[in-house]
Amino acid sequence: MRVCRHRVHVFSFFIFSTGERSSDHEHIVPKITAAEPSYLQAKGKMPYSLTNDYLFRALLQENNHVLKHLICALLHLRPEEVETAEIQNPIVLGKALDNKTFVLDIKVLLNNHTIINLEMQIINYLNWPERSLSYLCRNFDQLIRGQDYLEVKPVIHIGFLDFSLFPQYPEFYAAYRMLYKKNHHELTDKFTLRVVELNQIEKATEEDRRWKIDYWAALFKATTWEEAQMLAEQNSDLEEAVVTMYEMTAEEAIREQCRAREDYYRTINTFKTEIQNRENALEELNRQLAMKDHQLEQQARQIEAQSKEIEAQGKEIESQSKKVETQGRQITELSQQLDTLMKLQTMP
Repeated sequence: MRVCRHRVHVFSFFIFSTGERSSDHEHIVPKITAAEPSYLQAKGKMPYSLTNDYLFRALLQENNHVLKHLICALLHLRPEEVETAEIQNPIVLGKALDNKTFVLDIKVLLNNHTIINLEMQIINYLNWPERSLSYLCRNFDQLIRGQDYLEVKPVIHIGFLDFSLFPQYPEFYAAYRMLYKKNHHELTDKFTLRVVELNQIEKATEEDRRWKIDYWAALFKATTWEEAQMLAEQNSDLEEAVVTMYEMTAEEAIREQCRAREDYYRTINTFKTEIQNRENALEELNRQLAMKDHQLEQQARQIEAQSKEIEAQGKEIESQSKKVETQGRQITELSQQLDTLMKLQTMP
């Protein structure tokens, strides 16, 4: 059972002791007691940043006000346009994940009209377009028996990626729709993929900055309390997100699940590194084999050239031998003629 807390625009008051040291991090996790403003006293490295998909989900599930304002920024909506943002796949925060709750994407029903799937992805599995389309199609397939196809709710999949989806075409915030290739006529406005590339904040457009999407991205990437506090000073919605994040990372159960996700990331990265090392080794082996093939090919060409030269020399020797043989016959004939002459001379 998680402890209920009051936050919104009324801040709790805390004081820090020396704190407890996390086993996986060098930062100090502050202990919460009474007396001074909470997150403003936090210094140094955060226990976990919001690129941790568990903390990302926990924040948006725990604080519906933050969830609504994030959606407003992403979809360019005014706060009064968002009446409800209901998470359709909640998890028990702090409880260990199992196979049924392993997927940490957040499915939100906005105003009982639009389905939004929010995803934090820091590891590039090289399959995000196909994966996100699969999620989008799954959410689009929502009609029950008897419903008309026109009743299908719009679906939007929004991925926060800590890598470039298409490195040759880097973007900060991109939307993908189904268009007719010839004249760009849109097939439907009910099927949309959006991507926020957290490593491309500097490419944010004026519109992105007007809606503060770059601020949200900077908060997700923030790794120190000082960075988060600076962003919170500039935006009350971000301030509330920082307060919630601070409170949640003070809970051991939440930290434990965030730590489990970090362990998962490390394991995946270890596998990726090992695969990359093996690919590099295989590439080097192939390079060496190609070099040896090239050397053998050169040697074969040299041998072939030498063989032709030897063959030519053999033909030359054969030709010379025939000439010698011909000259030998001629000498024999001359000798015979000479003998004949000598015999004729000695006759009486």
